[in-house]
Amino acid sequence: MAAKGGGGGGVGTLKSTSINGVKLYSVTGKNYVAPWVLAKKKRSLRKDAEYQRRLELIHDLRFETATTRIKVTPDGQYVIASGIYPPQMKVFELKELSMKFERHMISEIIDFEVLGDDYSKLAFLCADRSVCLHAKYGSHYSVRIPRMGRDLAYDCWSCDLLCAASSSDLYRINLEQGRFLASLSSQSPAINVVTRSMIHGLVACGGEDGAVECFDMRRKSSVGRINTASSSEDVDQEVTSLQFDENQGYLLAVGSSIGKVSIYDIRMSSPLRVKDHMYGSPILNIKWHQTLNSSEPKLITADKHIVRVWDPNTGNNMTSIEPDNGSINDVCIFPNSGLMLLALDNSQIPAHFIPALGPAPKWCSHLDNLTEEMEEKQENTLYDDYKFLTEEEMERLGLSEYKNSDAVRAHLHGYVIRYDLYKKQRAKLHIADYETLQNDMKAKKLADLRKSRITQVVKIPKANRQLLDDIRTAEEEIDADVENASKSSIRKKKMKLDMKKALLTDPRFQKMFENKDYEIDVNSREYQAIHPQLATKEPHLIEEHFESVSEDEEEQDADSSDASAESDSDNDTHNSKRIRLYEVKDGRHAEAFLNSVSLGNEEAVPIGDRVAALERKQNSRALDKVKYGPGGSREISFNPRSSRRRTEEDEHSEEEQKDYKRRSVQSLGLKQNKAEFYLFGGRGGRGGGGGRGGGGGGDGGGGGGGGRGRGGGGRGGGGG
Repeated sequence: MAAKGGGGGGVGTLKSTSINGVKLYSVTGKNYVAPWVLAKKKRSLRKDAEYQRRLELIHDLRFETATTRIKVTPDGQYVIASGIYPPQMKVFELKELSMKFERHMISEIIDFEVLGDDYSKLAFLCADRSVCLHAKYGSHYSVRIPRMGRDLAYDCWSCDLLCAASSSDLYRINLEQGRFLASLSSQSPAINVVTRSMIHGLVACGGEDGAVECFDMRRKSSVGRINTASSSEDVDQEVTSLQFDENQGYLLAVGSSIGKVSIYDIRMSSPLRVKDHMYGSPILNIKWHQTLNSSEPKLITADKHIVRVWDPNTGNNMTSIEPDNGSINDVCIFPNSGLMLLALDNSQIPAHFIPALGPAPKWCSHLDNLTEEMEEKQENTLYDDYKFLTEEEMERLGLSEYKNSDAVRAHLHGYVIRYDLYKKQRAKLHIADYETLQNDMKAKKLADLRKSRITQVVKIPKANRQLLDDIRTAEEEIDADVENASKSSIRKKKMKLDMKKALLTDPRFQKMFENKDYEIDVNSREYQAIHPQLATKEPHLIEEHFESVSEDEEEQDADSSDASAESDSDNDTHNSKRIRLYEVKDGRHAEAFLNSVSLGNEEAVPIGDRVAALERKQNSRALDKVKYGPGGSREISFNPRSSRRRTEEDEHSEEEQKDYKRRSVQSLGLKQNKAEFYLFGGRGGRGGGGGRGGGGGGDGGGGGGGGRGRGGGGRGGGGG
């Protein structure tokens, strides 16, 4: 042990705190100087007040990043610690106050167990599911367990190494036989922690469901099970730490994930006492510590925020340690002593000395006198069972009215209030917290259940997505028609649906859904010719470009009276669909219907604008309309400008000639009566209504035609 004095040759001071009247000495200072630091920098630290308080009990008692576990061997001669980074373990010899050796591991150490009296036999539970066995010379053997390990315990009576993991089984490795034995089956879904009593050899396991189950290693079966959550208002809690007492073995301390410690008599199902850490963090470690000042042991419990020392009989706090330079991972206290080492998420391993728990160990017995000499001025006394609140927190909880009472005291920048009052007031504001938490847990479990289901992932194609939409639409139609439609129709629809689904997975048509060059153009003539039913999707075009063809109203009136008697009987047995006939209005509407164009917008344009647009179209050089042929063929017709001018001149000359041409004798196309019919020869006979020489003028006559026939008027008869 090395204690460094301050400047001027005086002895440095040691930080001490009095909590509930119990003195607590922080033996290790905050600053640590690496061995490679230059001498000039070391000399400059002489004026540092924190450096003056530095007290090194064990040389190089630290890790690079953090310390995960720390334990004392049963003979009390060695301290074994594991930490990161890199993953390693260190063995410190207390007689020499220095490190004996260190070993690097492949993965991080979760927990380790001392199998003998010293460091010669060690078992390490690592994060890669391996259990590494070490001897004095180094690594001896390594095995792997089926699930991720969480805790480790050793039964020295049967040489069984017990491994708690994320499984309902407690794995057993017999170190004498060198093989796995039958696992101990628990009713919990997973086991968080395992411990063994040194008095009667009972093994206790704490599960994720908040239950503690005990096993008798002689029978290799469960002998009892206690549900710790049933005795608490918080149903959703886990067991995170366990420890039997070392005097009689009847008491079992159980730490939960909500920061509460319950003390059970293993002969009873209800707890004797429940202690709240008041932080809500899982209890990480529990120690039963026998002091020299009292016959009854003390309980040392720790979460990541604080280490509490309290009386298990009354529940009163004795003292507490709250480090400010990292979260707590583990606690190590020397037997029958008041010296305690903390494993933190920090490079240092601080040491704290509490004289009320016991004297200093033999290897540092002069610590008792040294702490009195180096003790600095006593700091303010703090008390447990109080909660510090700021002004804003007091107003939010509605505790402003208690400021002038004895339950609240002004302290620093806020107030100190009794914890029971704080907890009571917080419970009033959060009455529905339990129901909300329960609903959230149910929703979380349902979400996890949905994630665990095997779902069919439908890959959306890059091209021709219309087929996928048709499949989904068909599935919805089938689901909707299950009750109304017949089985045969549903079977046919399902067969068509299966054929469409097969196209998506058929490798022969894979490019059709991946390459956009194979995209189907639904507006093409070929597609519309194969799918004529698409025209029914635009019934307004039919109403616009077509007229319904019906029989004459007179015939309908005449037939309606005759068929009225028969319609009553026929309608009961037959339901025939009436065929509707349509007739296109004119050529303009026919062309618009073929092009799927509505003329409503065009007719809304004024006549002057339409004429101007038509002239621009005629004078433009644009190609004529493309004509679509069978098999994807296209036809384009156009006239060169020279031929177009020649055609226009020819048409103009023909119109002039027609004006000067004499009108020939032609039929007026008037309807003949019966007298004129027979007068002009009627229908004509053989020769076709025009006799020899044809109808019209010339030989054979016009009108009814001469010809050889009845009533024909002889040869050359008729008009002429």
